Amino acid sequence: MCLYRVLVLSVFMSITQAVDRSNFKTCDQSAFCSRQRAMKPGQSSYTALLETLELSDSHLTVQLLNNNNKVLLLLELYRLQGNMTRVKINELKPIKARYEVPDVLITDPPTELMSVVAQDEHRVVLSLGGEDWRLILSAQPFRLDIMEGPQVLLSLNSRGLLAFEQLRIRKDTISHKISSTVGSMWDKIKSVSEGEEEAEEEVDQPGMWEETFKTHADTKPNGPSSISLDFSLPGVEHVYGIPEHADGLRLKNTDGGDPYRLYNLDVFQYELFNPMALYGAVPVLLSHNTHRTMGLFWLNAAETWVDVSSGQGSSEVPQTDVRWISESGIIDVFIMLGPRPNDVFTQYSSLTGTQAFPPLSSLAYHQCRWNYNDQEDVSAVDQGFDEHDIPYDFIWLDIEHTDGKRYFTWDNNKFPQPKDMLQGLLHKRRKMVTIVDPHIKVDSSYKIHTEIRSRGYYIKNKDGGDYEGWCWPGNAGYPDFTNPEMRKWWASMFAYDQYEGSMENLYTWNDMNEPSVFNGPEVTMHKDALHGPWEHRDIHNLYGFYVQMATAEGQIQRSGGLERPFVLTRAFFAGSQRYGAVWTGDNAAEWGHLKMSIPMCLSLGLVGISFCGADVGGFFKTPSAELLVRWYQAGAYQPFFRAHAHLDTPRREPWLFGPDNTALIREAVRQRYTLLPYWYLQFYHAQRTGQPVMRPLWVEYPEDIATFSIDNEFLIGRDLLVHPVTDERSSGVTAYLPGNGEVTPFPNNSLAFLSSLSHHLFLSQIPVFQRGGSIICRKNRVRRSSSCMENDPYTLYVALDSQGKAEGEIYIDDGHTFKHKTDKQFIHRRLSFTANSLSSSDLSPDSQFPTASWVEQVNILGAQKPDAVTLTTTDGGESSVEFEFDPDTAVLTLRKPGVNAGVNWTLHLR
Repeated sequence: MCLYRVLVLSVFMSITQAVDRSNFKTCDQSAFCSRQRAMKPGQSSYTALLETLELSDSHLTVQLLNNNNKVLLLLELYRLQGNMTRVKINELKPIKARYEVPDVLITDPPTELMSVVAQDEHRVVLSLGGEDWRLILSAQPFRLDIMEGPQVLLSLNSRGLLAFEQLRIRKDTISHKISSTVGSMWDKIKSVSEGEEEAEEEVDQPGMWEETFKTHADTKPNGPSSISLDFSLPGVEHVYGIPEHADGLRLKNTDGGDPYRLYNLDVFQYELFNPMALYGAVPVLLSHNTHRTMGLFWLNAAETWVDVSSGQGSSEVPQTDVRWISESGIIDVFIMLGPRPNDVFTQYSSLTGTQAFPPLSSLAYHQCRWNYNDQEDVSAVDQGFDEHDIPYDFIWLDIEHTDGKRYFTWDNNKFPQPKDMLQGLLHKRRKMVTIVDPHIKVDSSYKIHTEIRSRGYYIKNKDGGDYEGWCWPGNAGYPDFTNPEMRKWWASMFAYDQYEGSMENLYTWNDMNEPSVFNGPEVTMHKDALHGPWEHRDIHNLYGFYVQMATAEGQIQRSGGLERPFVLTRAFFAGSQRYGAVWTGDNAAEWGHLKMSIPMCLSLGLVGISFCGADVGGFFKTPSAELLVRWYQAGAYQPFFRAHAHLDTPRREPWLFGPDNTALIREAVRQRYTLLPYWYLQFYHAQRTGQPVMRPLWVEYPEDIATFSIDNEFLIGRDLLVHPVTDERSSGVTAYLPGNGEVTPFPNNSLAFLSSLSHHLFLSQIPVFQRGGSIICRKNRVRRSSSCMENDPYTLYVALDSQGKAEGEIYIDDGHTFKHKTDKQFIHRRLSFTANSLSSSDLSPDSQFPTASWVEQVNILGAQKPDAVTLTTTDGGESSVEFEFDPDTAVLTLRKPGVNAGVNWTLHLR
């Protein structure tokens, strides 16, 4: 079993009201949600017509009959490679096509053969591979069960909540404007199940054909089109995922309250512990118990509500029921059968891709506020970091840097020489991010606007004109990023000769891309706006995904395909991990928001988006010095590390809170820089395997029930466990350490954090633990930016397990190009301690990369004092190595082995 050894790192480390909830709908105020939720569990109205079953090499199809209205649906079942099942349900003969989400899946998922094991008039049994895996299709009522031997893993429509509102012609339109075309369409609807008994006449309900929220009318020319499906998970009590919500990691029971809502919205200072929608939506849910982890991916980009009901199933076995409700589109769901957590991550990433491998510098510290006023302000802040010996890599400019909120421009009075400013940063090997939002000022003298309008790339309103709304520039148009030609044009605007004043060290922030429309319904776009043939209601949650996609492609193109992009987005969807980073939006300088940043980022990591962080210090309001210090300490151990603040808050650069707090913040930031080799390794693995960088404890300890509800501590990779201090005036902390074995203190620290025990805690400390049996690489020479540390030496921290063994890895490349992929220019090595020898061996012998970095020091925790230490290398050379041993801490320090980090070597303890 794994044990953890303490790395107690000695790191120091009223402007607004909360969200106005009346601006945002509840389920009761959403006509389709209210209509669907009024359905009660019970006998399903759908029958599978087994006589229509067809089985091909790739999939099975069968028709489903709605016994109430006699409308036929088409069910498609696919057995996918990698232990997954895909279920699609659509109208058999819709009067017009229904929206199916494009571009999110990285490829058409490869299928495997399905075979019929048994069949009678009531059901069909299909093989899913192996003797024990079965899928049972029951006819009356329609139901799907996925079995492993006698155990039901998952049931679909077992509660009878499948509902599919078919597209139809409005009755009053037919009665007053009957035409041959409309009449034939109406006849088509009435006759789709010819030969069946007469259908019940459907009664229109309020909100089916138009809906009003506050003063905003939503015309619905296609009428009701919502879909719903339920899933039952026997033996499951814990489910996770479906971000983004400001709530705990484990999803709560929604019985008696609102469902979780997935609808990308610009929510002004969101509330905590609330299922209301926020900026992003990833319709992926994970279930977990001691035996199995599974996932559900509901591929639908329309407004979606998710009900979670936990209780007892049959035979008093725990059970969780999950119901998905979407406003439009089709049912397209991927069932990922695990069985281990890492299997689900692999399965999901095979569908939507892995986390983009970021430039190493983007994993360092970012300094931002709304807004740094001018070039002199930027220079002063940059100099302030140097004067106070605090490293940073990126400084950010918000909307005020532009010419009147015209993106791709600069305010000529405040930023008259942007290239000089960028060149000054480049000289220090630092970078800048500017904001580029997807609302475009309507101004005939503004090149971006005139180009988009002349090309017809704006989203249209329901009447066919360019859709316009209010945002930061005033009256604004919204580019249609669902159009590939629009995305191609947008990407071209990042070229150095198009984005005047830009340079290779300028990167991008996409904000307000839900999209935010200040005078729109729920502060977003009208659902009846048009993206070509599709309504905005069909694609809403995809909009931010497409904005980030086009922006990332623009950064890649400007470098001729050589450089990796860095793009931060606020709105996101499944697959957004392929294009960059996200953050948790407009949080507040409150202890609760600091605490909530942990489960919010953990939830995102579980659904593929590892590059997550929260605004350090809180965007709104003013943090106390203690809160700011604790937030820096926590942020230093989250994947995206950026300080940010609202325009109306007092300045809060790290040196403005007195010398003592400056020292604490400095130490927290410096700790982040020492661990950049470890962070970079974790992102390398994330882009290869889909494993989350920041992960819940249960991912690595899936049988430890105590970890299932923990969301105030987390793992970075496998080997670091972090328990940030998130309570005001905290003088102690209780950290749960999974695994067995004793825990010893890290060298030169007086505190040992033992499993489930509280200990005195100073403001200068944050509990960080290293797993016994692991080796972690650090760079302890901290400089002003990560790029300045490129060739600096490594220090290895070897924490031995109870058998005296440990393993780790080191990964090195140039830190910013795609050459690690295109030319296999990288180093990837295994570090192994066994039989009193520490060795480095090549994990990728067909790759090559020169490095000037060398191993400067090795600290071995839990060692015994040797008589001698020698180093051998591949050329046969052997030399003695200096060492010191501390018997009180059992730490052996090997000084200056002097060996290159990219070659084979072995240290022998004799």
